[in-house]
Amino acid sequence: MEFGPRALGNRSILADPRRGDMKDILNRRIKHREPFRPFAPSVLEEHTGAIFTESDPSPFMLLAYPFRAGWREKLPAVAHVDGTGRLQTVSRETNPRYWELIEAFRQATGVPLVLNTSFNENEPIVCTPTDAIRCYVETGMDVLFLGDLLVERAPAGEPRTP
Repeated sequence: MEFGPRALGNRSILADPRRGDMKDILNRRIKHREPFRPFAPSVLEEHTGAIFTESDPSPFMLLAYPFRAGWREKLPAVAHVDGTGRLQTVSRETNPRYWELIEAFRQATGVPLVLNTSFNENEPIVCTPTDAIRCYVETGMDVLFLGDLLVERAPAGEPRTP
C-alpha cells in the first residue's frame, strides 16, 4: 500500500485521459471537486520524454511537467490549464502490475498513460477491501478491481446473484 499524499496506482480510480468529458464525469459521479482542479496522469516511465518536455522520473506525483506540442489536446482529462501535468512515472521494476495495465492501455489506444486519482469520495483514501467496496457501492464507479477480483454492477432490471 502506498503512503503519503498521492494515490500511486494501488488505491486509485483510473480513467481514459483522452476523453474531454472525463473530469466532469468523475466529479459528478465520485469526486465532487471544483471543475478547475486537475487529475493526474500515470505514464509509463520509458515514454515520459515523448509526451512531456522533461523525462526525469517522478514516481511520487510531486512534479508538474509541460506537455509536448499536440499532447495537451490529446489528453484533456489530465492537462492543467497551464499546459502541464502533475505526473507519476510508472516503472516496470517497481510496480509491474500497474505498468502492465498502462501498457495494455497503450497497446489498445496508442497512449502510454492513464488518468489516476485517489480512490475516495470525500473521505481518506481507501485502506481496506471493505472501504473499497463501500466507496464503489456509494458512487457511480463502473467497475472495481480488488487484486484479481473484478466487481461489476448487475445491469438494470437483471436479478443479482447472491
